[in-house]
Amino acid sequence: MHATREELDAQAQALLAQYADKKLTPRDRAQIPLQEMPTQAPEIRVANMQEVAIGYTESQVRIEAMRCLQCKNKPCIAGCPVAIDIPAFIAKAAEGNFAESVEIIKQSSLLPSICGRVCPQESQCQLYCTVGKMHKDIDQSVSIGRIERFVADYAREHELEKVPQVGEPTGRRVAVVGTGPASISAAADLRRGGHEVVMFEALHKAGGVLVYGIPEFRLPKKIVEHELNNLVAMGVEIRRNYLVGKTRKISDLMEKDGFDAVFVGSGAGLPKFMNIEGENYIGVFSANEYLTRSNLMKAYAVGEALTPLFDSHKVAVFGGGNVAMDAARTAKRLGAEEVTIVYRRTEVEMPARKEEVAHAKEEGVQFLYLHAPLRITANEKGRVNGVELITCELGEPDASGRRSPIEIAGSEKMYDYDTVIVAIGNDSNPLIKATTDGIEVNRRGNFIVNEETCETTLKGVYAGGDIVLGAATVILAMGQGRKAAKAMNDYLQTL
Repeated sequence: MHATREELDAQAQALLAQYADKKLTPRDRAQIPLQEMPTQAPEIRVANMQEVAIGYTESQVRIEAMRCLQCKNKPCIAGCPVAIDIPAFIAKAAEGNFAESVEIIKQSSLLPSICGRVCPQESQCQLYCTVGKMHKDIDQSVSIGRIERFVADYAREHELEKVPQVGEPTGRRVAVVGTGPASISAAADLRRGGHEVVMFEALHKAGGVLVYGIPEFRLPKKIVEHELNNLVAMGVEIRRNYLVGKTRKISDLMEKDGFDAVFVGSGAGLPKFMNIEGENYIGVFSANEYLTRSNLMKAYAVGEALTPLFDSHKVAVFGGGNVAMDAARTAKRLGAEEVTIVYRRTEVEMPARKEEVAHAKEEGVQFLYLHAPLRITANEKGRVNGVELITCELGEPDASGRRSPIEIAGSEKMYDYDTVIVAIGNDSNPLIKATTDGIEVNRRGNFIVNEETCETTLKGVYAGGDIVLGAATVILAMGQGRKAAKAMNDYLQTL
C-alpha cells in the first residue's frame, strides 16, 4: 500500500510528541522506526517527469535525525569521500536548526541537494552506520542522504544559503574543463583561493552528467542550475558551447590564453557497445544518446521541444546499473508499453541502487536475469524488430568479485523488441588525449594522475572525476575535484 506524505508526516509528528521530553539512550534511538521516503504513487509518476521522491517533511527529518547515536568515533565519516562531519549536521537537523546543519555540510561539499539525491549512501556513509550494524541490516542505517537532501532543500527554498567567501585576488588564472561534479568542486575551491576561474562547457547547458545523464525524475535540473548560479555568484565564469580539444587545445589555453593551470573534468562520455550483430540498426541507442535526448533536449515535451521522439512499444535495455534503470524508467515515461532490463547475472549482482531497482519494478519495468544478447535483427527498412538472447548461468567470481556469467549452449531464443538501449558503461572522453602532447592515459583511456595531487603527466594540468576513475559516483568525483584544487592552490603559490 502506497503511504501518502500526509500519512507519513502524521506518524512522524506522533513520534515527536512521544519523544519530546525524553532523554534518549542509544537503545531508545535504535528503536525509533526508519522514516519512509514519501514518493509519488507509481501509477501517477510513470506518466510525468517530476521527481519521484518528494522529500521528508520537517517532522520526518527530525525523527530520522534522532535515530543517530552520535558515536564518538564517527564511523560514518570514513565512508564519505569528502569527509563531511555527518554526526554534527545530523545533530543540528534533529534540533530543527536546518540552516546550521547545511552550513556544516558545505564546509566539505558544495552540492548537498544533489548528493543527497543521487549518491549511493548505502555503499558509502550508511554502510558504516552503527544503527545499521545493530540491526544487522544496512537498510536500517540512519538515512544520512535523505537528511542531507532535506536540509539543503530547506536552506535553498528559504533563502538561507550564504555565498562562499572568496580569497584576495592572486592574479593567477585557472581553466576548468567541463562543468560536472568534479569540475564544480574544483572551481569552487580554486575560487576560494582567490584565483580567476573560467569553466569551459562543450554543450549549451552547464552541469555535465548531472544535466544530460540523470533524469529529471531523479534530479530536477533547477537544482543543478541553482548550484551553478552559486559558482557564478562567487565570480566563476562559465563559457558554454566551448569544446576544449577542438575550439581550443590545452596547450592554447596555457600558452596563448594566459591560464596558469588547468583542471580537466571532462567525464566519461564515450558509450560502450557490445560489438554484436545489428547494433547499427534504426532503433538501437546508447543510453547516453537516449538520456541526452530526453534530459538535455527535452524530447518528452512533445510539441515544445525540437528533438524528435522515437516511437517505441517494446524496449530492451542491456545492463544492470543505475544508467540502465534511468533509461528503462525514461522509456516508460516516453510511452513504451513494455520495457525489459536484460541482465547477464542475477539481481544479487546488479550494481544499480536498491532504491532505483525497487522504483523501476513499481513502475512496471520487467527484469530478465541470466540472459545475454547475441544479435539484433531488423525488418526490410532496417528498423529493429527483435533480439536473440542466450540463457546464462553463474560461474566463478571475476576480477570485480562478481560471479561470471557463462552462456548455455543451445539456449538461444528470439524475442520481439522494436527498441534497444545499450547501457553497459562508458569510456573516458578521448578528445583531450588525442589533441594534447604529454598527457598519458591507461589502457582504458583514463588519465594517469598522481594519487595525492591529481596532477597529470603534464605539468600544471590536473584531472579528476570520470576522466580518471571511469564511471564513478558524484561524491567520488567531487572528492577528486577538491583534492586537485588543494594541490593546484599549492602549485599556484609557487609561480
